[in-house]
Amino acid sequence: MKARFLRFAGVKSRARGASTVGLFLTLFASAAHAQGTAEQRRACTPDVYRLCAGEIPNVRAITACLRRNRASLSEACRSVFDQAGG
Repeated sequence: MKARFLRFAGVKSRARGASTVGLFLTLFASAAHAQGTAEQRRACTPDVYRLCAGEIPNVRAITACLRRNRASLSEACRSVFDQAGG
C-alpha cells in the first residue's frame, strides 16, 4: 500500500512540476511582451529540468537560473531567450 501511494505521489509531483514549468514559460513570454507558444515551451522545458530543477516552482528563480546558465542552454531555448530579449 505504501509503495502504491509513493508511486502516485511521484506522478502527482511530476505533474505539478510540469505545470509549473508551463506557467514559467508563459509568464516569461508575457514579461517579454510576447505570447509563449507551445514551441517555445517545448524548447526550454528540458533545460529547466536539466539546469534549474531545484528552482521549481519559483518563476523568478527559474528565469535567473536560465540566464546564469545561458552558455549551457540548448540552441532552441537560447533562441527563445534571444527572441524575448532575455
